[in-house]
Amino acid sequence: MKKPAPRRRPRGTSLDSFRAAVAAVRRFRDDREWARFHTPKNLAAAVAIEAAELQERFLWKTDDEIARELAAGPKRDAVVEELADVMLFTLLLADRLGGDVGEAVATKLAANARQYPVALARGTARKY
Repeated sequence: MKKPAPRRRPRGTSLDSFRAAVAAVRRFRDDREWARFHTPKNLAAAVAIEAAELQERFLWKTDDEIARELAAGPKRDAVVEELADVMLFTLLLADRLGGDVGEAVATKLAANARQYPVALARGTARKY
């Protein structure tokens, strides 16, 4: 009997990917000498502001309208750009706090798996 192939992580989810992203964002920041402005308060505010700008892209639109806009083209690109802004400031905040984003994501996924076991959570958005 043939042994099943090992499950691979989805592309871009390795701890090394997170570390590389943080390093790239840190380099960008440091090249411009912006670290002094990146206090936890300012970075948390920046995350919230960028998340609001992301949310604004969907405001007052139906699910069908959103699906059409996200299919391709400049509106989809604008949403992805807003998402990147959220991610950049999130990575900077995690770095400022000394957190390892990859480890934090892995830990949170493990906690969520315990809190929402597949047998109870599959196919439902209800809290239990």
